[in-house]
Amino acid sequence: MTTIRDHIAALVGNALSDAQAKGHLPEADVDGPLVERPQRADHGDFASSVPMRLARSMRMSPMAIAEQVVAAMADDQAVGSVSIAPPGFVNIALSPEWLARQVDAIVRAGARYGDVDVGQGRRVQVEFVSVNPTGPIHVGHARGAVFGSALAEVMAAAGYDVQREYYFNDAGSQMERFNRSLLARYLQQHGREAELPEDGYVGEYMVDLAREIVDEVGTKFLDAPEDEAADGVGAMGLQKMTAVARDDMRDLRVVYDNWFTERSLYENGQFDRAMALLDEAGLLVQRDGATWFRSSSLGDDEDKVMVRRNGAPTYFATDIAYHYSKFLERRFERVVDVLGADHQGHARFMSTVPAALGVDKDRLDLVVYQIVSIRRGEAAARFSKRAGEIVTLRELVEEVGADACRFFFLTRSPQSQMEFDVELAKRQADENPVYYVQYAHARIAGILRTAAERGIDHSDADLSLLGHDAELALVRKMLVLPELVQTMSERLEPHHLPHYAVELATAFHTFYERCRVVSNQSEELELSRARLRLVEAARTVLSRCLALMLMSAPERM
Repeated sequence: MTTIRDHIAALVGNALSDAQAKGHLPEADVDGPLVERPQRADHGDFASSVPMRLARSMRMSPMAIAEQVVAAMADDQAVGSVSIAPPGFVNIALSPEWLARQVDAIVRAGARYGDVDVGQGRRVQVEFVSVNPTGPIHVGHARGAVFGSALAEVMAAAGYDVQREYYFNDAGSQMERFNRSLLARYLQQHGREAELPEDGYVGEYMVDLAREIVDEVGTKFLDAPEDEAADGVGAMGLQKMTAVARDDMRDLRVVYDNWFTERSLYENGQFDRAMALLDEAGLLVQRDGATWFRSSSLGDDEDKVMVRRNGAPTYFATDIAYHYSKFLERRFERVVDVLGADHQGHARFMSTVPAALGVDKDRLDLVVYQIVSIRRGEAAARFSKRAGEIVTLRELVEEVGADACRFFFLTRSPQSQMEFDVELAKRQADENPVYYVQYAHARIAGILRTAAERGIDHSDADLSLLGHDAELALVRKMLVLPELVQTMSERLEPHHLPHYAVELATAFHTFYERCRVVSNQSEELELSRARLRLVEAARTVLSRCLALMLMSAPERM
């Protein structure tokens, strides 16, 4: 699908080229967009500031350039009028007749409405959440889950071949602490005295986990050697925590295409192959018995240890091996890593990884989302998997529902800190934007049910009857979705979706309040059929918008 913005931009671009070819304008290259959407509706649907941006290089006044561009513009059925405004804007208004005809095109597109082909089938991986399986997923991770999954939906709609991946950090020192913490809890369940390791995991969930293991295997690990017992109990705990993570993600409507484990990097040889590649490139050096990565030569603040003196790899090394797998073995053309606020400093190191692997740096995008605070009344919750002071994702979903979680977590750009208002999220009133948007969809469904019950068919409605300002405003708002999908995929900004959903719901509510839709009166029947077709189109677009956010579209409320 070509967006109307691109279509109008092509008209302006062709007019500029034609005027230059005919000698009416001097040759000059234009930077930036050919058209934008003006902030004021009375300026038209699109505006071009190209004449002002070309004035210096063409040595002409912006108004004179604008006159030549407008004179060269081809007639087009989508364009209703073209005008010039000081100091040199070209304002373009869409044709009301053309707008009305788009209603059928939207309905015919159905669940594919909004799709564009920016990606042209290029393979993209979006990796998100990817927390250590050492504790429950908390609401801070939920923000990354919502952002990552919505971004994946948007990029798929934009024509990319998207893989959604969760990376399990199931190796390293944190897992060793987890294993020994769980072993201590296991021994305590059998009445043995056992101290938690220093910097261990002390949350109540560890006690519950140990109790489950005792129920399943009894005394199996009670008298085993400590290392064997820690590995055995830890393996069972890892399996259970992995299952919990999958369940939590599913409850938030997040479905992954692939679950990748850190252990597999060693088992399948990617770690060794990645280190060999760095060594051949002269990026590894031995210092004080450890292996260092010369990341400072690639723009990092300082070199990083790859392998410690004791032979244990660092997470810097495993991250390189992991991206070796992504870029050089699985051959993703683009990779998006969604990282939590605690990885802010790590992002600079990660930016050196593509160059180290011989990959174009533009193929890796790092999105770091900021922290979330949850408010219940006057109290703010704190997060700490080790101290047990957490608000888990599961608790929040059970309290406010997946739809509210997804909508609210998506309302702010990832670079902004946010506060999640639990009480607002649960409120069944218009001030809750989730309720407001979903009520619009339920209202639409109700209107269409009423029309069906009365036997009013709108499949071949005369759309030329649509011309009310509220009708055309609704069509205009619906036509924004393909443009929005394109922009969001290019900028990695799915947080525009909830705001668009509210605007679309507002446009529909305004239309419904001003225009009577269902009527059996003979003199109003044809207009009623046209408006019902418009309502069907509104359902198509609002449903697609909710689907991109992985939210439900209720038929009744």
